[in-house]
Amino acid sequence: MLVRDRLLALVVAVVWGLNFPATALALEHFPPFLLAAMRFTLLAIPTLLFVPRPRIPFGRLLLVGFGLGVLQFAFLYLSMASGMPSGLASLVLQASAPFTVVLAGVFLRERLTGRQVAGVTIAVCALAAIAVHRSQTAALLPVVLALCGAMGWAIGNVATRRAGAANPLHLTLWWSVVPPIPMAVLSLTVEGPARIGHALGTAFTPTALPADLGLLYIVLVATLVGYGIWSRLLATYPSSTVAPFSMLVPVVGVLASWAAFGEVPDLVEVLAGAVVVGGVLWASRPPRATAPVALPVLSPGAVDARR
Repeated sequence: MLVRDRLLALVVAVVWGLNFPATALALEHFPPFLLAAMRFTLLAIPTLLFVPRPRIPFGRLLLVGFGLGVLQFAFLYLSMASGMPSGLASLVLQASAPFTVVLAGVFLRERLTGRQVAGVTIAVCALAAIAVHRSQTAALLPVVLALCGAMGWAIGNVATRRAGAANPLHLTLWWSVVPPIPMAVLSLTVEGPARIGHALGTAFTPTALPADLGLLYIVLVATLVGYGIWSRLLATYPSSTVAPFSMLVPVVGVLASWAAFGEVPDLVEVLAGAVVVGGVLWASRPPRATAPVALPVLSPGAVDARR
């Protein structure tokens, strides 16, 4: 993986880590399914009007949108609305990385190098240590919902890799067309017209301003910038190479939640976060090129002497 692309993957980790406190702010005003429907509707309308559809099978586009848009965010937003702290949500969702590696091995026949296996294993163990340490801060149901969101993200990652779109940004914009209708149906069914009407009717009041800013960050930065770069990386490299970078997201998410909401990380989380960073960076390092063995060049006289 080129150094430039590793830096881009780190940018995505920062962008998505900051996305969790932004989502927590948005969920203080908007119910979870309505928030997801609004997020993708704001992207879908200009996409349908101005962006050409990627030249990939429509079924693959639906699968990318269903995994990344519907499954991931329906479960993630429901988890956070059910009491999952934003820092812990950023951690649990990174189970998508090993899920992606497994799914890519099964459906894409991608082979892992020993370095990737070791690096991902180290990072997963560090994430597990943080999860065990912080498990007392969240009930079981929000954790299970976040894990379901992680599986949706993994499905979307593998589908993105398989789609092989020539323009990753166009793919990012067009898969956002898939979630609005399913999310709107879920919102009407679960949250109800009264709750939706109140949230929308008070969306432009001063008290809703933090939620509005959080929604704008989710749409413009986390989706356009984050998923645009992520789709490009998945179109360029194997899923098993790109996916481990997502495990850097909780490091940023925990620190950002600390700054925004006072969710103070302790020494165990800081040390384990450093191990996650080290494991992911080590797993993404390209293998060392072996120097060719220099063969002795024999002069014609030496060749004749050997005869």
